[in-house]
Amino acid sequence: MVSLKGLKAKLGRKNAPAAPAPATAASPSNLPERIWDEAYSQTRVSDSDIVDAYENILSARLSEHNAGGLELPAKSLDNALHQNKIAHDVGKRRLQMQQLVQHGLRKTEKDAAAKQGIGDGIQAAMVVKEVVDKAIQASPEAAVAWVGVCFALEILMNPLTEASSNRQGIAYVVSRMDWYWNLSSLLLDENMNEPHSQGPRRELERVVTQLYVKLLLYQMKSVCYYHRRRYVTLFRDLIKLENWDGELSDIQAAEAAVQKDSEQYNTSTIRTRLGAIAEAAESQNVKLDSIDSAIREQTRQQERLHRTSADNKCIEDLRLTDPRDDKERIQESKGGLLRDSYRWILDSAHYQQWHSSPQNQLLWIKADPGKGKTMLLCGIIDELRGTLPKTALLSYFFCQATDSRINSATAVLRGLLYMLIDQQPSLIAHVHKKYSHAGKPLFEDANAWIALTKIFVDVLQDPNLSMTYLIIDALDECGTDRTKLLDFIAQQSSTSKRVKWIVSSRNWPEIEKQLESASHKVRLSLELNAESVSTAVNIFIKEKVSQLVEKEKYDKKTQDAVLEYLTANANDTFLWVALACQNLEGTAKRNAVKKLKSIPPGLDPLYKRMMHQISELDDADICRSVLASTAVLYRPVTISELVVLVKQLEDVSDDAQEIISLCGSFLTVRKDTVYFVHQSAKDFLLPTKVYNEVFPNGIEATHRVVFSRSLATLSSTLHRDIYGLKEPGISIENAKPADPDPLAASRYSCIYWIDHLHDSKPASWASSCSGLQVAGVVNDFLRTKYLYWLEGLSLCKSIAKGVVSMAKLRRLVEQTWNIDELQQHVQDAQRFIMYHKGAIESYPLQAYASALLFSPTKSLIRRLFQHEEPQGITIKPGMSDSWSACLQTLESHGDTVRSVDFSHDSTQLASASEDNTVKIWDASSGACLHTLEGHSDGVISVAFSHDSARLVSASMDNTVKIWDASSWVCLHTLKGHSSGVNSVAFSHDSTQLASASDDNTVKIWDASSGVCLHKLKGHSSWARSVDFSHNSTQLASASEDNTVKIWDASSGACLHTLKGHSGGVFLVAFSHDSARLVSASMDNTVKIWDASSWVCLYTLEGGGASSVAFSHDSARLVSASTDNAVKIWDASSGVCLYTL
Repeated sequence: MVSLKGLKAKLGRKNAPAAPAPATAASPSNLPERIWDEAYSQTRVSDSDIVDAYENILSARLSEHNAGGLELPAKSLDNALHQNKIAHDVGKRRLQMQQLVQHGLRKTEKDAAAKQGIGDGIQAAMVVKEVVDKAIQASPEAAVAWVGVCFALEILMNPLTEASSNRQGIAYVVSRMDWYWNLSSLLLDENMNEPHSQGPRRELERVVTQLYVKLLLYQMKSVCYYHRRRYVTLFRDLIKLENWDGELSDIQAAEAAVQKDSEQYNTSTIRTRLGAIAEAAESQNVKLDSIDSAIREQTRQQERLHRTSADNKCIEDLRLTDPRDDKERIQESKGGLLRDSYRWILDSAHYQQWHSSPQNQLLWIKADPGKGKTMLLCGIIDELRGTLPKTALLSYFFCQATDSRINSATAVLRGLLYMLIDQQPSLIAHVHKKYSHAGKPLFEDANAWIALTKIFVDVLQDPNLSMTYLIIDALDECGTDRTKLLDFIAQQSSTSKRVKWIVSSRNWPEIEKQLESASHKVRLSLELNAESVSTAVNIFIKEKVSQLVEKEKYDKKTQDAVLEYLTANANDTFLWVALACQNLEGTAKRNAVKKLKSIPPGLDPLYKRMMHQISELDDADICRSVLASTAVLYRPVTISELVVLVKQLEDVSDDAQEIISLCGSFLTVRKDTVYFVHQSAKDFLLPTKVYNEVFPNGIEATHRVVFSRSLATLSSTLHRDIYGLKEPGISIENAKPADPDPLAASRYSCIYWIDHLHDSKPASWASSCSGLQVAGVVNDFLRTKYLYWLEGLSLCKSIAKGVVSMAKLRRLVEQTWNIDELQQHVQDAQRFIMYHKGAIESYPLQAYASALLFSPTKSLIRRLFQHEEPQGITIKPGMSDSWSACLQTLESHGDTVRSVDFSHDSTQLASASEDNTVKIWDASSGACLHTLEGHSDGVISVAFSHDSARLVSASMDNTVKIWDASSWVCLHTLKGHSSGVNSVAFSHDSTQLASASDDNTVKIWDASSGVCLHKLKGHSSWARSVDFSHNSTQLASASEDNTVKIWDASSGACLHTLKGHSGGVFLVAFSHDSARLVSASMDNTVKIWDASSWVCLYTLEGGGASSVAFSHDSARLVSASTDNAVKIWDASSGVCLYTL
């Protein structure tokens, strides 16, 4: 490869004098200098703000140069920055530029000396430095072009403060500067004396000048961006300087334009000389780019060394799994990765299109079960890891439906983020923004998806993010929030060209439908690449047979017969081959062919045969029990955990692994953990396959068995201070288990026993003797083991799961068993964990200290465990006897909460806030389930439809939004109001909704289509509240004009105007029997109206009411007032019954 230095010695420079020209303003201009000067002048006109800022920086550098190269004090620097010393006179400006080049070259030498360890990159920089030096000596007038190069070299060799795309662009431009310089003299000088070429030459000169304008502007913007912090006062009003990809594309487009226009009279000599310079430039570009790579790697190492304890804690809490370990486990379980079986995809047109094209950001690999998708992705990961630049980031995740840790959308994002931060530690700053005040719940609570997507988007938009590759395997096995994950992938893969995605899944139409919106995707169907897949499977077969030959000592005849049968029946399915070969292991070679031929083609027939083989074993019953229990578990379990869940295994615990191996076509053991060999194996055991054989009493009965075994294990295992911590001040981080771990066998049971009770559907058998017995067992457990269980949950780092489980248990008990004692114990236990979860989660033994001491004196749990209270501590009087009436305080909104509404099935609560969001909460646990974003101003009102299928929100952004209450997708945005919307309400039949606005109008909308049916005019001031009668025939509206209006909901006609209030009316509500209407006013009164005659029945006084509502039986009315009192009124007499 020709170096720039060698090329300069070989080619020389056309029209260059033999000796350096004197540095005077009178030096004659040749063509390149003239064109560069013209380009500089054009840039000054077209981008004066950028040029002014650039020249101010140059002026400061001139001051440093004149001060002997010393960095100026802050005051002197500030003065220099506000004095643009760069001359408009071309000659004087050239002299200044020469001084700046000399200053820059000395600085480059100094930086290079300090960074010799970086290697080739510094050598490349020094070669460019020599080119600049020689160019200035040969033609001092050239300084205007080269001064930017000196700054660029400084940027490349200093710490990472710039966007990755900017540094790459700088390396590109710097490496090609010699090509740009020679361009004008080679293309234009040789045609000067040809009259016929004057017209094209002038056009070509214009195109070359435009290229130079873009080059100068790129250099100027890069210099300004690099110094934006040091010289911050220069950039307060400057445009954002971050569209580096677009700027570089403009330069490359200008290069192409020059090349196209010059083709008509390029000589072979010109092409040869420019080609040689371009070849050298390409080499130097790679080396200069290595400066960026080396410094980035050096910076990452420094960041790892200087991680704070807060960083480490954040990363520890973020980590759910290490995908690198999952990859190793998967490859090990499948017998290792065979390169010959996946390399075909690397050469496929679809993969190359994704890999090479900047326009294709998403590659979707799809196929039926067992076709080898996961191993293909493992191979692609290895290939990318070996070929990508060191600065590139590679992150991946393997979904697995049988493992609840890694089968959710939040788990995917946590795994990808964990790997990205491990490779580029500076990215943790985006996590800290939320983690610093939220802690671990940020990643685990019901709002984790919202938080993680925001963090992930911030990471992907980080200007210093290197080229990034994200790979997700088995989207079909992402069971929780897969729809959200697919939408997120489709959206993000269409936004950034610096991030490329690969995903794989089964051929599911719903996945195809959701990925359809990804605008830059490539589909790769393995079924449509059958020939390549078949070849890969045949390679896999040969490898597996080779292993059998070595292990089982097959002769040539047996080997050929096995190879032939596998090839003929594999049906391009890797999994079938793997399972068939697994069945041959341990089989004498004389019986191998016979046994193999008994294995039918296809996965389902194979599983069916394996199930038949299990049924003929002496241990058939225990194997079926193992399969049944494993199929209903929520995550893979260790052998010791499985033993306590399957009674028959407990009786032969020493032989447990042998028993599990008898289920080898379905189950496998890796590192003491039991897994299904493949998701398709578990699918086969569930309904429509061999359901009756594995679950003779139904799947619910198996859940019941697992529940019973779990509770029995916990009852016999749990006790106070199971880890021997002794002190209640020992944190969970310092809680180390004994060896052996006393919770090893019961961890799964501790976390999931309530889930199995719930899924056993006890309502169908609760009243039976066994059902009552189960109720008694649960009650006894709460009475005798509850605190020990909370300690165990804390040690398992699963208190948050316990909170959700207790809410589930409370609902289950209330719906299933009419047993007062059990219900009271469950209710009290739920209040206990909700109130003390923070302390117990962080300090396990606080379950016996602060949790007991600061519970109400009449708390059932406190009374039952009073013998566990710490001795010698007296709590002063003041503790309440009972739990507060406040069940929960829900905190998450960032501004005032303006409206709340329960769903009509009472399972969820919606809240509207001035932080522009609506939040959906679990009404039992208090967990935030969803945050609905889309409004651009505060949300003032929110309401569920009576069928709980939809939610409506009203905002000061003048819009109303209708949301689907299952997917939480915005179905319609209703526009039409010209001012903020204060109130919304659904009709009782859920077919219509009404909105009241500050534009003095009320609108009635079709709730399904979002079409406006009626615009109700008549109020002379803001409409503040609306409510439908419960028969859906009438609508009431309240206004600041002191009136209430009654409207016909079908025609929109105004039926009545109710007058009597002396102040604005801000709330109206119908009673549930539609017989009365209540209105609340700023005149500090509440009025009850007869809904047939519209006569005012009662005027209720006593404190300005801020809210009113009827009881469900319409007999009472409750009002909340600004004097902090709540009053309950008799709705038929208007008498105040209670003041709370």
